[in-house]
Amino acid sequence: MQRFTPGPTATQPGKRPQCAARTHPDPQPYSREERLALRNALRYFPPCHHATLAPEFAQELRRYGHIYMYRFCPTLRMRAYPIDQYPCRTRQAASIMLMIMNNLDPAVAQFPQELVTYGGNGQVFSNWAQFCLVMHYLSEMTEEQTLVMYSGHPMGLFPSLPSSPRAIITNGMVIPNYSSRNQYEKMFALGVSMYGQMTAGSYCYIGPQGIVHGTMLTVLNAGRRYLGSDDMSGRVFVTSGLGGMSGAQAKAAVIAGCIGVIAEVDEAPLRKRHEQGWLMEVTSSMDHCIKRIREAKSSKTPLSMGFHGNIVDLWERLLLEYERTGELLVDLGSDQTSLHNPYNGGYYPVQLSFRQANQLMMTDPKRFITMVQESLRRHVKAINNLSEAGMFFWDYGNAFLLEAQRAGAEVEKVGGGATEFRYPSYVQHIMGDIFSLGFGPFRWVCTSGDPQDLSVTDNIAATVLEEISANVTDRIKQQYNDNIRWIREAGKHNMVVGSQARILYSDQKGRVCIALAINQAIADGRVSAPVVISRDHHDVSGTDSPFRETSNVYDGSAFCADMAVQNFVGDAFRGATWVSLHNGGGVGWGEVMNGGFGLLLDGSEEAAKRARLMLNWDVSNGVARRCWSGNTNAYDTIQATMQENEQLRVTMPFPVQDEQVLDRALQG
Repeated sequence: MQRFTPGPTATQPGKRPQCAARTHPDPQPYSREERLALRNALRYFPPCHHATLAPEFAQELRRYGHIYMYRFCPTLRMRAYPIDQYPCRTRQAASIMLMIMNNLDPAVAQFPQELVTYGGNGQVFSNWAQFCLVMHYLSEMTEEQTLVMYSGHPMGLFPSLPSSPRAIITNGMVIPNYSSRNQYEKMFALGVSMYGQMTAGSYCYIGPQGIVHGTMLTVLNAGRRYLGSDDMSGRVFVTSGLGGMSGAQAKAAVIAGCIGVIAEVDEAPLRKRHEQGWLMEVTSSMDHCIKRIREAKSSKTPLSMGFHGNIVDLWERLLLEYERTGELLVDLGSDQTSLHNPYNGGYYPVQLSFRQANQLMMTDPKRFITMVQESLRRHVKAINNLSEAGMFFWDYGNAFLLEAQRAGAEVEKVGGGATEFRYPSYVQHIMGDIFSLGFGPFRWVCTSGDPQDLSVTDNIAATVLEEISANVTDRIKQQYNDNIRWIREAGKHNMVVGSQARILYSDQKGRVCIALAINQAIADGRVSAPVVISRDHHDVSGTDSPFRETSNVYDGSAFCADMAVQNFVGDAFRGATWVSLHNGGGVGWGEVMNGGFGLLLDGSEEAAKRARLMLNWDVSNGVARRCWSGNTNAYDTIQATMQENEQLRVTMPFPVQDEQVLDRALQG
């Protein structure tokens, strides 16, 4: 998307490539769709302002393919201010305001001027008028009102109960037969629907730290599964992408103890990660890159290196080195380019320079699509050859294998199901079993903005996990130990961006106990202000995504979205402060349904009751579904949970023990 050059506002944008504009719904001037988009935008304002605003909005529509209403971008510095600084009638509303502003903090957001938090197009709102109106509503909200959000648009404040959520958010809820990529482009241009990604449109993003931890766990468990070792020293992990979410890969690789080499075509995010200290080294020289891999591999020194260039070139050079010398320089491989958005800046074809690609994207989009598909075929060919030599590759849930398949690349798995490819997704081989044990990305934000509060909560969480882990099975203890190590060292790695936030992976018991312990610390005054708890949508129960979160569900229900919808509804009436449900997220529009929540802990007994009830459901819902699909980890987990809670009664499956019963029945 073409960038807007801001006026004298404090919110400075990230630099999106100038020619990567969103697709216009109709290239003809004065089209019906263009008139409708303009009419839709003007309805936020009294008619006396229409003559002034209409020309501005029309220019934005033609230039960017969407009306952002840039003139209403606030001059106030966008960041997570301490909760007591928000004008409000209830702290629940103030907590939502804090999280919204954190999502749009330039230090956190990818393209804040476009209200994009991460993933290239994951938005908080569709335009700046919506932001202003939402903040106004939240400032007036009482504890007997709920703010209703339709794809970025605040429908208004509606009467509700004090026990009800203060906000209900939906993004991209499009009738299934119209939930296609082309329809999305049109509806977004018209201003009637929006892609909220996961934690962008639910106001719960905490910066790259959120994915650092998940990536670290993935790399550690990949080493255990593929390399047979907990020791990652001297092992090389090659991947791509240093943007909003993928930028965490470098930091995660070093924390895991390996050598991370990440290719990135855009110099701006690469330099940003280097300045932040997330990348140790940067090079645009392929020869130097190969030299440093050899040196770090030989000395077993942890390293994060950004290669300024195309990942396809890097894969092909690694293959060439193997063919020349017989030395395999890479152990593990993946990809985190934004292939949920492959033809609009999410993936850059190897045949073109970065600048050439951005120009072709705008001047000849059909040719650009062809070149992306050609590049994907080359991309996969190099990976296939390296994999045959002994490298282990997995899909990182970014739609890489899905789009490669659509491009005609050789990724088919012979005899595989609809969600299976030549290479597993990281959920199928790594995170899926962790989810089925009930472990997932639990988060909290200290609304005081005080680092001391974060330090106290870190210690609370570590202590709670250490106490629980003393009485669990070895399989679960390993997950606890990974997270205890993480949280004990988290403060050393300078990962806080924006709000004073933390993440760890925990199961149901751990999440509830941590939340209750933090709530008690607020009541005691050990933590100086309320704490917001949430999670990534990428979790046990939050997301139905057949090519990622539920790709290890093999009973035919991988394309069903009951779990995510039930999660959203169940969290709402069990005490969440706000809930969200999105179409799209991670692998793209029309490919996934995901739900999230936020819950304010204020030290009260009411907050403790809400946390206990809601967090138990938020995990058990997904474990029960995974159990019913036939996952043995989930079966064992839900059995143990029922023993601890006599009110929980889950329908358990009876597996077929004799396959010949099926054969005889079908033959007869």
